[in-house]
Amino acid sequence: MHTWQWRTWNNLPYLTCSLLESWSHGFFTQQFWSRPPVELTDILQPDAQVYRVKQVHGNTVLAPSEMETAVMAELRGDPSGDEPPAADGLITEAPNQAVWVCSADCTPVLIGDGATGQVAAVHAGWRGTALKIVPQAIARLQSQGSRLPDLRIAMGPAIAGERYQVSEQVAAQVGATLIAVEPEKVGEALEALHRLPNSPLLEDPEPGRVRLDVRRVNALQLEQLGISPEQVAIAPHCTYQDADNFFSYRRSRQKKAQWSGITSTSKRD
Repeated sequence: MHTWQWRTWNNLPYLTCSLLESWSHGFFTQQFWSRPPVELTDILQPDAQVYRVKQVHGNTVLAPSEMETAVMAELRGDPSGDEPPAADGLITEAPNQAVWVCSADCTPVLIGDGATGQVAAVHAGWRGTALKIVPQAIARLQSQGSRLPDLRIAMGPAIAGERYQVSEQVAAQVGATLIAVEPEKVGEALEALHRLPNSPLLEDPEPGRVRLDVRRVNALQLEQLGISPEQVAIAPHCTYQDADNFFSYRRSRQKKAQWSGITSTSKRD
């Protein structure tokens, strides 16, 4: 059984997961909102190189070497050059690289490879999940030599399924990643989703609406890749319901978020 632990830094709380104990990592709370990833990395591993992206709800996953190219391209088109490249996932290529994503109700996913020491950080909202961004990040890790049995995956605090109301069309679009049904066939897709074990689809009293557990969809995507449930941990925390620790866009409509990050290590013998 994987456990989640509250840690503190200067009396401020953040979460870690036992599944990722081999890596410096943290799912930070709203109390750290004013601190950028470069400062949060100092808490985890002060000498690590820090990488983040401009999140756009897609399925692009970048490596640091690609980011440098993207940053140079931005510099040529934009003299300010302040904005990081657009993507929703990062993988490392060397030891001592820290990768970060931010989220409010979307799912922050941190991945570690126990053999290579490499890691990934992914921002998986419903749009990214519909585009299978977590499997995309894993495919990128595999292209660098990762094997599925060596991966450890932790999904941090996000809005719980029972609180996340979406349209039936959105649910069908996300669910189409799991079942062999066209997302346009909404009724057929919803029926198939309801039949899944521990279905990610929950009833909603409002016509044309359902509740969707995005973290469960990601877990099922991982199962379909051949990753065992023992390799996956899901935080028992809902951003919508825990107003003391987490921002929730659904709850407050504020454009604020909390950061989640992980640092790569050297290759294991």
